[in-house]
Amino acid sequence: MALMQALRQRQSRRQLEARALPPQTLSDLLWAAAGINRKESGGRTAPSALNSHEIDLYVAQRDGLYLYRPNPHELELRVQGDIRRSSGYQDFDDDSALELIFVADLTRMKLVPAARRETYAAAAAGAIAQNVYLFCASAELGAAIRAWIDPGILAALMQLGAGQQIVLSQAVGFVKGAERTPVSSSRRTLVPCPTRGPGSTG
Repeated sequence: MALMQALRQRQSRRQLEARALPPQTLSDLLWAAAGINRKESGGRTAPSALNSHEIDLYVAQRDGLYLYRPNPHELELRVQGDIRRSSGYQDFDDDSALELIFVADLTRMKLVPAARRETYAAAAAGAIAQNVYLFCASAELGAAIRAWIDPGILAALMQLGAGQQIVLSQAVGFVKGAERTPVSSSRRTLVPCPTRGPGSTG
């Protein structure tokens, strides 16, 4: 889909289905959100201040919470079980295929003045979220940003460490009543990665 057409179709869609995305669609979604698009430099599809890459993208699904690692494009299981009910308080999160949770690791922003780190991290999260919206528009999926979150409860469930802050979450899934099937344009395949111990970070 042409970019201008995707922009015309970009919107928040809250009436979503709980059925899982096909693996290739999920793979393409995460690459579009924050994947590496320049292998030589490690540059990504979304910008960050001073190349800090401070935003970690977590994927909450029915079977567990995963951390997306852009290099080598893999999902790492961090917490077993479904935490989506705690990822926000709007009622549509229970019906989405997955919840993307944006976590800022401020310890990576040593070159950014301390007073500006949260602002810059929020801007980076917004760029990633827009990538998600545009991918969903092109793949005939729905998405909606949610910011009504209890960060304390969610951070404990996610086993986040010091310096990590939850910025927002974004529900993604099939749109209820849609007739067409999402399409994927790339063949980047996510690599499964076993879970690490509780409380580990990376």
